[in-house]
Amino acid sequence: MIDAEALASYCTTLLEAERISDYCPNGLQVQGQRPVRRLVSGVTASRALIEAAIAADADAILVHHGWFWKGEAPCLVGMKGQRVGLMMRAEQSLLAYHLPLDVHPVLGNNRQLAEVLGIEAPRPATDDGLIWQGRLPQPMPATAFADAVGRRLARAPLHVAAVDRAIEQVAWCTGAAQRHLAQAHALGADLFISGEISEQTVHEARELGIDYLAAGHHATERYGVQALGEHLAEHFGLEHRYIELDNPV
Repeated sequence: MIDAEALASYCTTLLEAERISDYCPNGLQVQGQRPVRRLVSGVTASRALIEAAIAADADAILVHHGWFWKGEAPCLVGMKGQRVGLMMRAEQSLLAYHLPLDVHPVLGNNRQLAEVLGIEAPRPATDDGLIWQGRLPQPMPATAFADAVGRRLARAPLHVAAVDRAIEQVAWCTGAAQRHLAQAHALGADLFISGEISEQTVHEARELGIDYLAAGHHATERYGVQALGEHLAEHFGLEHRYIELDNPV
C-alpha cells in the first residue's frame, strides 16, 4: 500500500506533469484518508464512476478528466459539490492527469491508441507531443480502416471521406482535437483520427483532401489511464480495476 500523496508524487514525476502547460491541475485533486491498496481507474471523474468506485471499496480513483478546469466556477456546489461530498464521505482520493497522460511516450493515450489500432512506427509528430503519426501495415481503403477502428474501439466512427484512394500514413490526437486537421494534412497524413467533430471539420477535410475519423472522445481516451493504472499496480503491488462507463461521445 502507499499513501495517496506519495502515489500522486510518483505519477507526477513519471508523466513529467510539471513541465506541461495545461488548463487544469494535474495530480492529487482530492486527498482522502485511506492508504491506497485498491485503485479504480476511469476516463472521467463523474458521479457514476465515484459510485462504482465506492461499490468496489476502492481507496483511490485515477482519471484522465478530473475537476477544476480553467474558467470554471470554483465553488463546490451543485453537481460538483455532490461529487466531492461522495468522495470525502468515502475517504477516497482522486488523482487526475490530463495532457500529461495524452503525450507520455509509453503510457499516454496517443501511444496506447496506436497499439489498439495496430498502427506501426508510432511517434510524436509535433514538439508538444499532442499529434502523433504512423503508418498502417499495408495500404487499404479508408472505409476498410474505418471499419477496423470501429471493431477495435467497439464504437463505429464518423468517417468524413475526402479522397477516393488507399491510405497508409495516419496521424491522430485523442480527445477533442479536430482543430488539428490542417496540421495533420501538412504532415503528409492520408487520414486523421481524433475523438470529436465540428461542423467545419467536414468542409476542411474535403477541401484539404484528407480523410477524417471522429472515433469518440471517450473511446480514444480510455487506454492511457488503464496503462497507467496497470503500471501502478505492478510497481506498488496494488489491486487495480478499470471501470468502463458507456459514453457515446
